[in-house]
Amino acid sequence: MFQPFRKIKDAYAQAYRGLPRRAWILFAVNLVNSSGAMVIFFLSLYLTRKLGLSPARAGQALSLYGAGSLAGAFLGGWLADRVGSIRIQKASLAVCGVLLVILGQVRSVWGILPLLFSLALFAGMLYPANATSMSKICPPELQVKGFALNRLANNLGATIGPAVGGVLALRDYRLLFWADGLTSLAAAAVFALLWRESRGRENGMGVTRMSGAGRGEPSVGKGVGKERSPWRDGPFLLLTLIFLVWSAVFIQFLTAYPLYMRNVYGLAENRIGQLFAVNTILIVFLEMILMEKIRRYPLLRMINLSFILLGVGFGLMPLGRGFAFAALTVAILTFGEMLSMPLVTALIAGRATDATRGRYMGIFSLGFSLAFVVAPASGMAIYGRFSGDAVWIVCAALCLLLAAAFSALRPALQEGVKP
Repeated sequence: MFQPFRKIKDAYAQAYRGLPRRAWILFAVNLVNSSGAMVIFFLSLYLTRKLGLSPARAGQALSLYGAGSLAGAFLGGWLADRVGSIRIQKASLAVCGVLLVILGQVRSVWGILPLLFSLALFAGMLYPANATSMSKICPPELQVKGFALNRLANNLGATIGPAVGGVLALRDYRLLFWADGLTSLAAAAVFALLWRESRGRENGMGVTRMSGAGRGEPSVGKGVGKERSPWRDGPFLLLTLIFLVWSAVFIQFLTAYPLYMRNVYGLAENRIGQLFAVNTILIVFLEMILMEKIRRYPLLRMINLSFILLGVGFGLMPLGRGFAFAALTVAILTFGEMLSMPLVTALIAGRATDATRGRYMGIFSLGFSLAFVVAPASGMAIYGRFSGDAVWIVCAALCLLLAAAFSALRPALQEGVKP
């Protein structure tokens, strides 16, 4: 009777086994920060419904956010290799907290635009620095788990964020900015306290002091293989281009999707928040186990499958209506997301050395950031000129093209991975 529960328990234990203590500190920081992540999910609605912008103008404002994120991604990776990934994360969280609170008080469009750019700049620094830390903390065989653990934190927090954010938005959109800003500041404080405590414990136990000239960086070994510039790594640059298009597709889930659910499916903000929660709940409960289960399968084939699942999830949206059908499409595209993000990140980490990993992660982040420049404006333009259905048809077609392009690139990406 209890055998199925014991098997589930064993599967979870195996999925989390072996991760170092500092990986769990990064998890705790990301959990606190993402628990208040609300603004980005409702930004398109805030700009259109509260500030009176047209969908096209809102898309342009979101593209400006993408431009700031683009600069932040490159700068964050570059600085992570030079001043330390831990310092960059602390600064990113603290500054973003202040900017979010200020942003919620501004009503002028021309006042909001520079704040959006600045917020995106500092927020964009977080991912490459965070991925650099995790890749240094975890040995190669645990890097996929480490990146999945970070996503678990982000999505566990985001299970709370959008759902609570939907309720707050119905009362007052300004509450979103306060909640998001204060949790970002709290994450910076947790980071400073836990990381300092961890250093003290490790040094007190006789563990070798960390490298990084006192920067609080994880101790790392020498990089494997010949050091190369990411700008001269052709397969990596082509993969970044593929991921740029992937990101442009997925970003529609953050920008066009809330408007589509409101205008076409007729769902209120709190129900839209619940749909985002479907995405995050699936990731929270299944991604770590999924990463453990697919270890026996070729990594590159799993990434290829992710493009197909994402396309199916988006392609189904125009074919039905109602909350249940919307939740089904979200579930399908979520499995595509789970099979892409941690696996692609681990694939890229394996191509870099310790001295270049921050730059690799920074350039890889450029793909998502550049997509945030192009995707909101183009997606909203398609939405306004044609229809919401047209957005998802284009997304599905692009996903099929991505699967074909990645298949062609796979032979050049075989280095260090299973075929």
